[in-house]
Formats: sequence, C-alpha cells, structure tokens
Amino acid sequence: MTAEQIKEFIQGGEWVSITTELRPSITKSATGDIQPFYCSRVFTYSPNDKFECTVINYADPNGKVPLVKIRIKGHTSWQGEHPLAEGAYKVDYVADEAYEVTPLHQGFADAVNCAPSQGLNKWEVNVMQDVVGKAFPAFGLSEGQIYVDYDLIYIYNDLFFNGSKNVDGRAFDKPENRPTNLQVPLIRKK
Repeated sequence: MTAEQIKEFIQGGEWVSITTELRPSITKSATGDIQPFYCSRVFTYSPNDKFECTVINYADPNGKVPLVKIRIKGHTSWQGEHPLAEGAYKVDYVADEAYEVTPLHQGFADAVNCAPSQGLNKWEVNVMQDVVGKAFPAFGLSEGQIYVDYDLIYIYNDLFFNGSKNVDGRAFDKPENRPTNLQVPLIRKK
C-alpha cells in the first residue's frame, strides 16, 4: 500500500489490542533490570491526518489491575518510507490537541503526587488532567513541550502494526529512537 492508501484504509472504526501487550519500561529495578510495561491500545484515525490513541497501563500481565488511562489526540506527520518492510512508513504522532492522564488506581495517583508538578492539581483516581504543554516529569514532559512519538505504520493482511518499543525502554521521543521492529498488531473493531 502507498501512504495515501494506508491513510484511507485505517480510517473508520477502532484499531484495538488483541490482548494485553508487554513492552519494556523506562523504569528499572534496584538491580538495573528493565521492568515490564503492560498495556492495551485503541487507535482511531480521521481525515486530515488526525488521530486519537488511548493506552491503559496495567499492573499485571492479564490486564486485571488498571493503573492509568492515557488519551492522546493530535495529528500524524508522514515522513516517507521506513526500511523495515516494503509498505512501512515513518509516522510522527504529534500530541498537539490533548494528552489526558487519568489515574485508575490509588497507587498510581500516590506515586505521581510524589513528583513535582507545577500547574497541575493533586492527582486523584478517575479524575483526568490534560498535561499537553505542561511539565509532567513522571512522563518525561517539559513545560511548553508538545510530545511527538516517532513511530511507524505498517499494514499486513488487514493487521495494523506500529513499531516495537526499544528493548532498553527508550521512548520514541527522538527521530533516532524510531523503532526498527514491529509491535504486536492491532485489529479493526467496527
């Protein structure tokens, strides 16, 4: 598929995780081991390169204990072909409309309340705060920064792939950190 064909194909309906996904976290244990990050994802795409992504982070591999819901809205910026596979494209997810964080577990709210955060209210369970353009050290966000995820998109047999997180936990926060492998695919939910 061309980039234009993919843009048209991914619109309409939701792209959802098949099951709870495992990714490496940027958090390390006391011994330096990379901690697991369990999540589920839902993406929607609309005309004019708009996207919305909801990620729920879980404490457990079965997705039974939700910690936080993150909802990001913005636009995609297509950067050309990705060398990973024919039909893969570099895509930047620019979170310039919303970066909403909703604690779903008291332990998560308590943890982020321990970190300094100017311009934000005290974190409470089931209370969303939009951190777009605000300093939120727990997520590595700085004041005035619009977060960009330097990722990829690839469609294969009606499965939707983004890039697999770097095994050392590095975020896709710089073009040089763009993924070079595929994440578990998403499926279309109509």
